[in-house]
Amino acid sequence: MYSNNDDPAVGGGSPPSRFKASGLRSRHLAAHVLVAAWVVLALLAASAQQTLPVARWLAIHLFLLGAATTAIVVWSEHFAVAMLHAPLPDRRWNNARLAGVNTGTLGVLTGVWADLPVLTGAGCALLVTAATAHLVVLVRMGRGALGGRLAPIADYYRAAAAALIVGAVLGWLLATGNVGPQQYTGLKLAHVHVTLLGWIGLPVLGTLFMLWPTVLGVRMAERTTRLARRVLALTGGGLLTAVAGLAAGLRVPAVFGVALYAVGVAVAVQLFARTVRRRPAISAAAAWMLAAAAGWLLVGVVVDLALLAARPLAAVRDDIGSLVPVLLVGLVAQVLIGALTYLLPIVLASGPKERAALRAVLERGWMPRLATLNLGVALLALPLPSPSGTAGILLAGAAGAVFLALAVRVLVRSARGVLQDTEKAGAARRPVLWGTAAGAVLIVLAVLVANSGGNTDGPPLAAGTAGAGAGTGTTRTVSVTLFDMRIHPAWIEVTAGTALKLKVTNTDAQRHDLKVEDGPTTPMLAKGHTRTLDLGPVTKNREAWCTLPGHRAAGMTMDIVVTGSTDDAGAHEGHSMTATTDGGLDLSADFSTGWQPRDADLAPAPGGTVHKIELHAGHTQIEVAPGVRQQMWTFGGTAPGPTLHGKVGDVFEVTLVNDDTAMGHGIDFHAGSLAPDQPMRTIQPGKRLVYRFRADKAGAWLYHCSTAPMLQHMGNGMYGAVIIDPPGLAKADHEYVLVSSELYLGTPGSTAQVTKMRQNTPDAWVFNGVANQYTQRPLTVRDGERARFWVVAAGPSDGIAFHIVGTVFDTVYKEGGYLLKPHQAGGSQVLDLATGQGGFVETTFPAAGHYAFVDHDMRHAEAGAHGMVEVSG
Repeated sequence: MYSNNDDPAVGGGSPPSRFKASGLRSRHLAAHVLVAAWVVLALLAASAQQTLPVARWLAIHLFLLGAATTAIVVWSEHFAVAMLHAPLPDRRWNNARLAGVNTGTLGVLTGVWADLPVLTGAGCALLVTAATAHLVVLVRMGRGALGGRLAPIADYYRAAAAALIVGAVLGWLLATGNVGPQQYTGLKLAHVHVTLLGWIGLPVLGTLFMLWPTVLGVRMAERTTRLARRVLALTGGGLLTAVAGLAAGLRVPAVFGVALYAVGVAVAVQLFARTVRRRPAISAAAAWMLAAAAGWLLVGVVVDLALLAARPLAAVRDDIGSLVPVLLVGLVAQVLIGALTYLLPIVLASGPKERAALRAVLERGWMPRLATLNLGVALLALPLPSPSGTAGILLAGAAGAVFLALAVRVLVRSARGVLQDTEKAGAARRPVLWGTAAGAVLIVLAVLVANSGGNTDGPPLAAGTAGAGAGTGTTRTVSVTLFDMRIHPAWIEVTAGTALKLKVTNTDAQRHDLKVEDGPTTPMLAKGHTRTLDLGPVTKNREAWCTLPGHRAAGMTMDIVVTGSTDDAGAHEGHSMTATTDGGLDLSADFSTGWQPRDADLAPAPGGTVHKIELHAGHTQIEVAPGVRQQMWTFGGTAPGPTLHGKVGDVFEVTLVNDDTAMGHGIDFHAGSLAPDQPMRTIQPGKRLVYRFRADKAGAWLYHCSTAPMLQHMGNGMYGAVIIDPPGLAKADHEYVLVSSELYLGTPGSTAQVTKMRQNTPDAWVFNGVANQYTQRPLTVRDGERARFWVVAAGPSDGIAFHIVGTVFDTVYKEGGYLLKPHQAGGSQVLDLATGQGGFVETTFPAAGHYAFVDHDMRHAEAGAHGMVEVSG
């Protein structure tokens, strides 16, 4: 057994000299200098959240891909040799693989940080090559080796190496944008799981079977070998199932796989707990840290399982981001500190005395450090307000920084090989060493204090300036929303020389930022946080994007297009872009308290064949966009008016009552055939009209006010839909009605409003009368359910190209006939309707997620004709 040969407490041995003779000591020393360097860089990145591009991503990957991967490659090979009793691999190839891992990692990190996809791809390729070579060595090492009781532990390292290969490939796909928005969530979750639970979790579990009793100084349990195989079958098999399920966007197999993994971890933890005996451990510090790390692994897996079981994958994608720091610090950092506390003295010391001295250095203050680190992890894990998370980062960072200072001291001593002299001179040198360590800790803490709070919810930098500038035509403030891997609006037009400010708000659960080409960048914004970017006068086209790896390539971009000259600015004020500027609508704002979206569900057709309805024409104040109320002309008090539903042959008897005190109104039902003279006549205020028609034809029909000027009556809301089911229409799980139209702000009938109507320059395009209402209050279905969307283009001037992002239509019904049915091989992407037309499309959503539905005329989509279908698993 390795430990019994290496530690005086369990029997001295020759390994130290073996290390020296084989050159392993110098190799381990060099490797751990690399590990320390990666950790320092990770701390620096973590402290530069507000200034460094992709700082959070860098901090995580510097630690996991740099420090942890280097340590795992070195130690997994080292332990495999010991447990298999195999010959030492060729040192030159070992160094080549280690160099490949670190060079590949450097390429990946630099490529992402500098936004160089080619370099990122090359780094991933080198990393995959090095990991594959590492796996081959581990496999070949087992051939012809003597083996031993713990030989099965080597399988953990082989499985982990395979997980690193899969994780690197997935990471490359994500970082270089070779993944569409529909696949992004599943593949990102697969990447996170295979990396954390596979590459990190499996070697940790496997090593603990050997390291845990060694650190405790007790004999290994007889059943360890058998249980180790069982735990690997559970964790490895579970992880494979989970990753495959996540990559395919399937939640059920993912939950099942993580459940298997959790059972495996629980079995291992139960064995470790039974191994504890009433005798001092060789390294109490290492033992407690390893125990705490195993505990956090179990906690993390259980929480992960609960999230996957309870929430859609898209929501888990955002939630798991908060779990990563817990696993990162609670498991990875702590197991690294615990293992190094025990192992560094063994591999670096040349004898028992030196080993004891080095261990004493590494164990200094271990109990306060242990408590501080785990308190910090607990604060990160618990759903507490933001200051608690900041405190957790500070505590964990302080504990890690102190250990880092101690480890550097040990490495320096070992490198010089003058431990005895150092001890003699320790009194004189200690103040310098501790002063340096304390200074480093204070610097890290100071930077963390200054930045970790992420004061991104402070007041906008240019708040209040937009209104003044808008009047001159030379300054514009555009509200920009970051949500669902998209930037809204995705296109901004400004006249040359316009001073442009972007008021950027992240409404997504995931953190995002916005970088402007050759311009400023926001810090990473948490949900609800806002920052304003002042671009100054804009004279050329520029692009803006989210700097998180893969987000730009996945489509999270925005174009700023310069048109005309500043002299033209005034002439363009108030046109279509006003829907997203300070002069018009802020679609990212909140609706008023108590506001409710228009119910898009199609109510079942009432029984019987004659349907009597009374419609009152009048004026009603309606919130037509976030925070914007407008007087609308309405049927039944809503715009659009109520939806009528029936079947072919039904008779509708509509009594129109004109409650308007100032003007006449009429009504025109497209669903009926009759002479319009009498039923479509205009009735004056206080009058009643009975309009009776028979629905002889199926379809999605428009009805609207028939009083001239119809442009104004329809443009102010007097329209609605009649749905007549085709014979034999199959039942769908959900039926929605979406009536598209333009929205013209202003006093109804005023010259300004009528001018906009005649020039077809609406302030927004809307579904069911309200801009962006279904973006903020999504329609909901479950994956696999069939949904039918009835669409009517009410205009009064524009039709619609109805599209749902992330799915295709297998049924298209337009203007009284089927264009496509489910049994046909083809699919459809858009339901195109001219003004006054109607139809429906059907689809089933392939997986849980958020599927945007839009008018695919992007001017319309970006100005309010946008909604969301939230699909749960």
